[in-house]
Amino acid sequence: MITLVRRAAVLGVLGAALAACGTTGAEQTPRPAPSVPAASPSASRTPTLAPGPAGLTPVFEHGPRTDGTPDGKLVALTFDADMTADQGPRAASGERFDNPRLIAALRQLKVPATVFMTGRWAEEYPDEARSIGRDPRFEIANHSYSHYAYTDDCYGLPTVSEDRMRADLERAYTAFEKAGVPNPMPYFRFPGGCYDRAALKELSATGVTAVQWDVVSGDAFATDADAVTRQVLDEVRPGSVVVLHCTRSAAPVTEEVVRTVVPELRRQGYRFVKVSELIDAANGRH
Repeated sequence: MITLVRRAAVLGVLGAALAACGTTGAEQTPRPAPSVPAASPSASRTPTLAPGPAGLTPVFEHGPRTDGTPDGKLVALTFDADMTADQGPRAASGERFDNPRLIAALRQLKVPATVFMTGRWAEEYPDEARSIGRDPRFEIANHSYSHYAYTDDCYGLPTVSEDRMRADLERAYTAFEKAGVPNPMPYFRFPGGCYDRAALKELSATGVTAVQWDVVSGDAFATDADAVTRQVLDEVRPGSVVVLHCTRSAAPVTEEVVRTVVPELRRQGYRFVKVSELIDAANGRH
């Protein structure tokens, strides 16, 4: 049974920090529902989950709990590129919501990853969004335009009303398109990890698969890289989805964590994959 509201406690700090933000700015005519790669020849090969009960948006939390795949135990590192709708003045004053050194580390280590990006982040850093999106090692997925909550009582975040949820999601895809991101994935991560039945119903027409996680890294606002590293290594299991962040100001130790976690998990027999491959495995294809 789908849990109606899924939360990761460590992200509460991030939610509280964003609570003072204003409106989403998403009041525009919604574009048609994006089964995102539908314009791409690879559309039919994009792994997604079947709709949930009553046609609700399906929710993916982890892949198969087995190490019996031909290529070993699978694990997906995911990175939230967070920026809210009205943090532009903070970016203009020098705060960095991107993390180029983290992306460079993933490339150096040859680690595939899925980046859940807000539309506002793509607007602020279009060159980086385009570079990540065009690198076959990565895939870009949707983290909303505004990074405002899709439920009430989500760590103090402002909320998107039910009648604006679809427009907010679709506006992120519009931002990706304007930045030159090719073929963003039909995956959506709820801001704060908060959702309920109403949110799943509102987004069902878009055709996205909601992607949560089963390993909370604790990198948000962390300053102790060793503690975050231990938390990840202690919690990872075959099929895990690990949530980390790609925002230098809010997650300053993530690059260091990745440089330690990756070789250790490889030593333990794990193979890093993108979320799409993990969903493919969950669907019984390898």
